Amino acid sequence: MQKISIRYWLCQVLGWGGWTLLNLFYAYYFAQEMYFTPPEKRNIFFALLAVELIWAILSTHLLRMVLKRMNWMRYTIDKVVLMFILSVACVGLIQYYGAKWTENITGNSLTEYVINERLQKAEKMEQEANVASDYYLLKRIPAGDSSEYVVVSKIKKGTGWYRDKKGHWKFDDPYKGREFWSYIITFILCALWLSIYLVWHYIVKNRKDHVDTLKLETMVKELELKTIKSHINPHFIFNSLNSIRALVDENPKRARQAITELSNILRSSMHAEKSETVTLEKELDIVKDYLALEHMRFEERLKVEMQIDEDTLQHPVPPMMLQTLVENAIKHGIGKQVSGGVVRVISRFRGDHLELLVQNTGQLSSIINGDGFGIKSTEDRLNLMYQGKAHFEIRNTGDNMVESKVVMPVVI
Repeated sequence: MQKISIRYWLCQVLGWGGWTLLNLFYAYYFAQEMYFTPPEKRNIFFALLAVELIWAILSTHLLRMVLKRMNWMRYTIDKVVLMFILSVACVGLIQYYGAKWTENITGNSLTEYVINERLQKAEKMEQEANVASDYYLLKRIPAGDSSEYVVVSKIKKGTGWYRDKKGHWKFDDPYKGREFWSYIITFILCALWLSIYLVWHYIVKNRKDHVDTLKLETMVKELELKTIKSHINPHFIFNSLNSIRALVDENPKRARQAITELSNILRSSMHAEKSETVTLEKELDIVKDYLALEHMRFEERLKVEMQIDEDTLQHPVPPMMLQTLVENAIKHGIGKQVSGGVVRVISRFRGDHLELLVQNTGQLSSIINGDGFGIKSTEDRLNLMYQGKAHFEIRNTGDNMVESKVVMPVVI
């Protein structure tokens, strides 16, 4: 918040200060006689620039406070346009008349000084013309009929001052319309300030919304991944406990050994939950423990083959994913074969991708292909983690063989 305030005030001072310097530059190079001589007028001109600068900053800062209180960002575009017009009008009037009011109460009105300066010039011109005391009455005579008329016209044209029928000085500004253009310039400056302010906040809001959207998407993906993991682990535990239950009555010694294997698997699984990826080597440790556990149940009916490229062992992979595919291979493949079969695990590099393959004896059924949770969870995890750069497929290959293949980019 402090950084934003400093940046805001810096923009205020630089913006309005730049406009003040531009006026000073114009006066110095193009209207020096009008604003810098005599020294008294120059001092009033400097004071005027300072007053206008202060009122510009104060009025626009007041507008900022009102806009923040209104929470204008929630308005529809038509209301924002209406607010823009009303704000420019109000702030422009406050800025213009506030500066005028300050000039008058401090006695630093450049306008009054110039008017008095012209009056002195008119009186001087009148004295130099050496006209009769009632020359002002002759101003109604057609041009050329009286030299006094020429004097009246010259004084009025040069200074804006003339005498009325009673001989009193009256002022008729020869630069009519200056106040109108002062209004217009003030409104344009206020409109420019407000446009920059609104556009800036729209950009900041859109960027913040974009960041919030990305954070939300990341949070959703993390929750989805955690949800998927929470389904994978109970699914694996359920099947393992069924295997152990089958051994309790038949061979208690093997059952105890199986519990030890399961303990090792659960310990590895708990460590794997702490990260989004693990090395393939650690994932294979879990797979080997699981296969050792299942081998005690299937005995000679289960044959295991490992074809692991050593260069792939340190590559990161999603935890428990390979184990889930091996679990499905045994449950839906080997478990349904009377004579058992083989489970083959392969890891290899193909170009800039890592391929993980699980092959098992059996035939792929439409139920497993469409609704198997292990398959669905694998697809979801790959989509969430690799953003479409990885893919998974399961298909029948050769005679009585099913292959599950995961292809992942080497660099995430």
